[in-house]
Amino acid sequence: MPSSKPPATGDKPVPPEAPELIWLRPERTGRGPRPAHSRDSIAAAAMAIADAEGLDAVSMRRVAAALGAGTMSLYNYVPKKEHLLDLMLDAACAEYRLPAEPSGDVRADLTALGHEQLTIFRRHPWLPALVVARPGIGPNALRYTDHFLAVTAPTGLPGGARMEAMAMFNGFICQFAQYEQTAAASAKWQAEMVGYLTQAATSGAYPNLAQAFATAGPPADPDQAFDRTLDRVISAILAPMAGS
Repeated sequence: MPSSKPPATGDKPVPPEAPELIWLRPERTGRGPRPAHSRDSIAAAAMAIADAEGLDAVSMRRVAAALGAGTMSLYNYVPKKEHLLDLMLDAACAEYRLPAEPSGDVRADLTALGHEQLTIFRRHPWLPALVVARPGIGPNALRYTDHFLAVTAPTGLPGGARMEAMAMFNGFICQFAQYEQTAAASAKWQAEMVGYLTQAATSGAYPNLAQAFATAGPPADPDQAFDRTLDRVISAILAPMAGS
């Protein structure tokens, strides 16, 4: 039962703590003049900076300047930089062109989804590292998740296992995109790595590595390497269907 005693002098109601997740914060209250900016416009400005100069170049000051706004006014829309990263990640997820319904061919649907994801990662080189560092749980990321779960429903895996399969699927594509970026950025690094591994393989200390190098053939085309490895990842996801 609540106390009938009045609050002590000087006591003030404690305002409720603001949600930590930006997705729990309303974009606008509906009161007052229409805001000059939106989350979509803020995310687009931040993404343009990241695409041109990398994720480290993104700051509240830079984004505010791109929008023609004051830095402090931007905090009214995005309380902290972590929220800005969340908006960028979800805006990138909006670029997925997902069909209304899966086709029913799990391998074909996952292959298409994998190529769609790699295309987006190549368009935004900063994105793979952000995907690894921060889980995407905004509306567009949830749309992707829901689609993946629908596509993999015929495998017979329970929901939790299909979420784990999605993490494996996304993780492979993130890693492939990051390796591709590293190799493209430094031909010298790649040449040195190949030379080092060749030296190790011929040293006699690593017989299995030597055997792999002997049968590897010429360097694979990146797109062909992606297709082969993606197919193996999808085969692992489809294993329950093969055993049923």
